[in-house]
Amino acid sequence: MPARNQPALDFLLNRRSRPAKLFTAPVPSRRELEEIITAALRVPDHGKLEPWRLIVVEKPAFARLAGLAEARALALGGDAEKIAKGRGQYDLGQLAVVVISSPKAAEKVPVSEQVLSAGAVCLGLVNAATAAGWGACWLTGWPAHDPVFVADAFGCAPHETVAGIVHVATPPADAPDRPRPDLDRIVTWMNA
Repeated sequence: MPARNQPALDFLLNRRSRPAKLFTAPVPSRRELEEIITAALRVPDHGKLEPWRLIVVEKPAFARLAGLAEARALALGGDAEKIAKGRGQYDLGQLAVVVISSPKAAEKVPVSEQVLSAGAVCLGLVNAATAAGWGACWLTGWPAHDPVFVADAFGCAPHETVAGIVHVATPPADAPDRPRPDLDRIVTWMNA
């Protein structure tokens, strides 16, 4: 029987999601964030393809991103609600790591698996930051799915997408846990 890592399992079973809009300063130092990123990049990447890249957004850059989101919402004919939703996480952001899914041409590795690898980086960031004592929240929002916004904001090429924007900062003291899935409803066991 394999050795059980009970502290790691307990951490995963008890990790809580907290809203990024409640995060405050301080944020991790560069060295602390590099440790979190190093841990997060230990994901399946199919033969060292590294089908992702990361952009660290520091506090001063959030104002520019909020302005870009507002300008894009206006260009799309958006109303006040669309503008507010577009600006929201950027107006309140403290520090974030943007995970860009950047699939590579690879005959034996489907693009879908490369995109999933970028998603694994997002979850790795959330888990590593939380394990390091910080609050972490994986968001996207409509601007993250808009090709014009992501090209202007993050320099995304046409084949790239934003897998996630992982905010990392000081979380609120505590928050109630969200409802968790009912395993009996979503899990099917096959034995033949």
